[in-house]
Amino acid sequence: MRSNELDYDLPRELIAQHPVEPRDASRLLVFDRATGAVRHRTFRDLPEELGGHLVVVNDTRVVPARLLLCRETGGEVEVLLLERREDDVWEALARPSRRLRAGERLRPRVGGAAPAELLGDLGEGRWLVRLAGEPHGEVPLPPYIHEPQADPERYQTVFAHDAGSAAAPTAGLHFSTALLDRVDHVAVTLHVGLDTFRPLTEETVEEHAIHGERYRVDPAAWARIDTAERVLAVGTTTTRVVESLARGGPLEGRTDLYITPGFAFRRVDALLTNFHLPRTTLLALVMAFAGVEETRRLYAVAVEERYRFYSFGDAMLVL
Repeated sequence: MRSNELDYDLPRELIAQHPVEPRDASRLLVFDRATGAVRHRTFRDLPEELGGHLVVVNDTRVVPARLLLCRETGGEVEVLLLERREDDVWEALARPSRRLRAGERLRPRVGGAAPAELLGDLGEGRWLVRLAGEPHGEVPLPPYIHEPQADPERYQTVFAHDAGSAAAPTAGLHFSTALLDRVDHVAVTLHVGLDTFRPLTEETVEEHAIHGERYRVDPAAWARIDTAERVLAVGTTTTRVVESLARGGPLEGRTDLYITPGFAFRRVDALLTNFHLPRTTLLALVMAFAGVEETRRLYAVAVEERYRFYSFGDAMLVL
């Protein structure tokens, strides 16, 4: 599949800059694969659309991972922590990266960010970084969100628990505590890293390389997922965890499962997801689940109906 088949046109004004209030007031586009029917609902209507589904969420918590630092020469460096490798060592993106050298020490230029030392160049702008203490930077909002946010907690789900992500599992942002209480649910954990939001740059979708992300699933949670009549995965990260275990993966480890059109889903029966950026692995996964042409049609409908897109946007339920 050519990567440009994951392109689509989106008016800039449909890129959501702020979340709606309350959380469950966002819109929900429902697609029934069996009938081809499309329904326009509100997210708080989700329980009415479910038929005995066990809802599986990703309970990762976003780390305050955007560090604004300075070189000893005075140049500014932005460091985005991606994954903790050891107690004080992280994999990170650093920019601008071209002139950085291993052994350099970076000091905070604003706020209470911890000083950092560059340990080694991993390529593609990635570095091993040693922090002096815990990260105390900013919540790393996506680059297409240009407006300041009054409450950083709105980029966390209400069930966020285990800190370790560089980005939020955005399909879960629509749940209020009250709505979560209305559905039968369990949690898994996948710490969102570079793979989830890195765009496709190769000519074909299959040439894209997945580096892998850390996950963990409680045995009792997997027992419920494994034996559930029907499973609804909340988001692409949850889907990758569930399908990794359905293929015999361990309860804790790393997954480099890359889901593209033609993939045979073994345990996920329904998918709840946001509207994703073009030319991303997230959109490839949605196309694998809903169908390539069906996804294109649904995205066209969402644009025509003025749905809000990306992290703070509206949601889609594929049954």
